[in-house]
Order: sequence, then C-alpha cells, then structure tokens
Amino acid sequence: MILHPQLRQDSFILGRFELSLLLLLNDSQYPWFILVPQREHISEIHHLSPTDQQTLMQESSMLASAIEKAFAADKVNIAALGNIVPQLHLHHIARYTSDIAWPKPVWGAFPAKPYTDEELAIVKQHILTHLPALQIDKAA
Repeated sequence: MILHPQLRQDSFILGRFELSLLLLLNDSQYPWFILVPQREHISEIHHLSPTDQQTLMQESSMLASAIEKAFAADKVNIAALGNIVPQLHLHHIARYTSDIAWPKPVWGAFPAKPYTDEELAIVKQHILTHLPALQIDKAA
C-alpha cells in the first residue's frame, strides 16, 4: 500500500499493527501519532469491512492506552479528518492542560516544531515500550 505523500513527508514510520501503519508526526510540541489502515482507496472508516472496522478500533484503543501510559496525558484526542489527506488515517494526540494549544484543537494552532534526534529516540522508546503488538519498522 502506498502512503500518501503528505503523511510520508510529515511523519516517521514506527511500525505496523495487523491492519494499520503507525506513524509519529514530526511535531515535538505534542506526542502525536497516526494510524493508517493498510487498505487501498479507503477514505472513511465505514468504507472498511466490518472486520477491518473492529480491528481498527482495537488498534486505536491499544494506541490510546499506550499514549496515556507512556506520556501521562491529561487527554488523548482521537480524530479522523481527512480534509487535506484523503487516505484514511486516525490522529491520536496526547494533550496536556499545560500544552501550548490547550484547550483548543492543535490543527494550525502553531507551526510544527520538528523533533531533534534525541527527542525522537525518547518518544519512540516511550511509545514502543507500551505496544508489544507492534511490528517495528526496520527503518524506524
């Protein structure tokens, strides 16, 4: 399956679940992860088969739980917008009452602040520790 160019440009591939690719958005202001179901020409959750819908919800719940544990988030925002990137993808964002955009949405609030190599390694370690079902991407 081909990853949309915008997702490829803006994120790091961390690994794969049974259905979805796990990405980390390159914005160090928030632990921001993206699930991309590995199905061609799908733009909406209801376009997935019933089995894939269930799998996606399980993966989303597993990721949200891992984010909550790994980053002690005050809230985990989950959204499937697709206004710019039509490929189905679910954002999972750790939010804190102290983050720069709180309590407003993060989209367009502030320019992205790319991760340093050290920050990236720390975030990867934190999330991957809590995701034993994830197949780690060799390039990650």
